[in-house]
Amino acid sequence: MSQIVNTAQNPIARDARAVPLRVPPQPATSTTHSQFVALADIPADQWQALSQQASEPSGFSLPDWEGAVDALSQGRSCVSALAAWAPVSGQPTLQLIGLIPTVSAWRAYRLPLPALATADPYAPLATLLLDRDHADEAVAALLHQARNTGAHALILRDVPMNGAAMNAFDRVLAAQGLRPRVLQSHQRACLDATCEADGLLRDALGAKKFKELRRQRNRLAEHGQVTFTVAKTPQDAARALEIFLALEASGWKAQRGTSILQDESNSAFIRRAVPRLAARRQCEIIMLHAGETPVAAGIVLRHLNRAFYFKMGVDESFAKWSPGVQLTLELTRHLCADPVIASADSTAAPNHPMIDPIWRGRIEIGDVLIPLRARDPLITAIHAMLALRRAARIPARWAVHALRDLREKRS
Repeated sequence: MSQIVNTAQNPIARDARAVPLRVPPQPATSTTHSQFVALADIPADQWQALSQQASEPSGFSLPDWEGAVDALSQGRSCVSALAAWAPVSGQPTLQLIGLIPTVSAWRAYRLPLPALATADPYAPLATLLLDRDHADEAVAALLHQARNTGAHALILRDVPMNGAAMNAFDRVLAAQGLRPRVLQSHQRACLDATCEADGLLRDALGAKKFKELRRQRNRLAEHGQVTFTVAKTPQDAARALEIFLALEASGWKAQRGTSILQDESNSAFIRRAVPRLAARRQCEIIMLHAGETPVAAGIVLRHLNRAFYFKMGVDESFAKWSPGVQLTLELTRHLCADPVIASADSTAAPNHPMIDPIWRGRIEIGDVLIPLRARDPLITAIHAMLALRRAARIPARWAVHALRDLREKRS
């Protein structure tokens, strides 16, 4: 489950200190026809079609999610986009085959660098949308368009390091004599949903822990029958979302000021996104009740054959019976029983004390610096400035994660 750090500031178009990016005219007959445009100007039907044809699942790059973030989430709105298009046989219009929402390096890092960075989609994952049948063509066009803005580098943030999208970048860059640089990477928990759930859980947790969790569930049942529900329709998801928001805002997240309800713009975007995604079967709200009392709830996004465990809220008055863990056990059973879902991304921080012992698979997520020109001396300087910034931020981040981990162990 994700913890969000907002690094975005003012939109690039309104930031006088951002590195200027020029946009030359381009012919409307090729994959590079589109100018550097506002994300909101990408046609919704084209974006939706690309998401269904994507080379890799990307729940937080779906138009109903990222479009809501761009329209309503303060500090993450009004971003620009690199878009690649290709002609379709017999069609008068071009087809969208690649999309990268982007911001300036100043907006992303508060550094005056001649670089673009992938925009923050309100999640620790920014998998790029590439058409699976035209992935390399799309990457080549996106890189060409990035160069035409005047940028010297493209920074891909929070991307799966071994996913299909990154593999396409590696191929195209190698063909162009360019080499990406990894800025940072880490492992986080994921689930192999093709396994039988109870066997997987027993192997992951061990017989003793598995038995203890069963005992805690029985104690929880003393407050009423324990039930697990999944809200799937737009109406049910909207109602369940309000329960989730209340639970998330009832505990330590509210004390830290990080619950969604404490930010009006984030509340607005999530209330718009969830029903729309549910209408496309791309979002579920999961809940655990003890009798009539909701004790835990979570948001799960779905795209292609992957699920994304976005956020969870719990009633901390039930903490001694581990409602968050109990909810996650039920989610594991739910996903493993779904023939459509092959895997699930926890979206959690590395070494997460709750999810890591349960979901034993690992996915590597990282930030990658893409040079846009061969033998560009500015790339070394850009890399060095980003490394210095990260080194300065690590001690504070460790302290935040340590405090969060101590609190989450109670759930």
